[in-house]
Formats: sequence, structure tokens, C-alpha cells
Amino acid sequence: MEQQFVFMKLTMARWTIIYGVSLIGWAASVSIVTGSESITSWIPAMLGVPILLMGLMYLIRPAQRKIWMHIAALFGVIAFLGGLDLFRGLAAGRDVFASPAASASKLMLLVSGVWFVAICLRSFIWARKNPQE
Repeated sequence: MEQQFVFMKLTMARWTIIYGVSLIGWAASVSIVTGSESITSWIPAMLGVPILLMGLMYLIRPAQRKIWMHIAALFGVIAFLGGLDLFRGLAAGRDVFASPAASASKLMLLVSGVWFVAICLRSFIWARKNPQE
């Protein structure tokens, strides 16, 4: 059995799946609870689906794990960048909490995106120090 990067007792494949499912669950919850009919309330799910798929592809085709994890990390960066939109409202002097659900989603994307990218970076560094081939 080959070595894998583990963070808090979970592999990166598992973290990726958990993060993807979490984004999808967040979007569904916010959309249902607020009764939102706006497509923008589903943006976290639009990012979560490819992240989830990359985690599943890692498990299905582990020989290509590098590409799957790099794509997942890219979507994590996009989530982080999407969360930065919260500051655009602040800079314009608008009340960013006029829509609490939208602001909470942006904050969630910001925090979870930076967290996911940070553990991805840690796993990439680990992989460089522990080559499998």
C-alpha cells in the first residue's frame, strides 16, 4: 500500500469529497431555507460538484491523482476568490448584510476556500517530499 498525505486522519480524496458535498449541502440549505429562486444561491453547489467529482475520480483512477487534485485545488481557489466578493460590497460602502444569506455564503466560500487550498498546498508539498515512483 502506498503512502498518502493525511490531515486530521483523512486522506485528501476524502477531504475533497467532504468539501464538495459540504458546498452542495450549503447551497441547497440556503436556497431552501430562504426560498431563493436566484441561480446565484446555487454558486457554492456549482463549485462543489466539480470538487466532489475530482475526489471521486481520485478514488476511481488513483493513477491520475495528481491531475484530479490539481483541478480540485483550482476550484478551491475559485471558491476563495468568489468569497472575496464580500469585500467589494464593503469597499463600495454598501450594507453587505442587507442580504444575510448571500453574505454568509460569501464568507463561507472565503473561509472554506482558503482552508481547502491550504490543505491542498500541504498535500502537494508532502507529495514532493515523498515521491511514490
